Amino acid sequence: MTTNNHEVIFAIVNAGFAEDAMEVAREQGVRGGTILIGRGVAREKEAAFFGISIHAEKEVLMMVVEKDIRDNVLSALYKQMGMGKKAQGIVFSLPVSDVAGLVKLPEEITEDE
Repeated sequence: MTTNNHEVIFAIVNAGFAEDAMEVAREQGVRGGTILIGRGVAREKEAAFFGISIHAEKEVLMMVVEKDIRDNVLSALYKQMGMGKKAQGIVFSLPVSDVAGLVKLPEEITEDE
């Protein structure tokens, strides 16, 4: 493991939009991510009051990115997948202290590595 300059970006979007979010992120330099399936619970209390059940299916896209592209990725994701769009997404990042398993592409390797 190495100490790195990475962050993990989370994009939580309505079901069916995680692949679209990944395409937006790829346009900003992200190589890949992991999609988890989930269920939103923010409105369950209101639904219970009216005697109905709401199970808002969500997808969570997680991507480990270099800090130097983080702001561009967050901005692009929110502009195209944000709350005002059909994806109704939220995006945020968290610091990552150590990373193992990321492989540099041949064009990213410098002579001193």
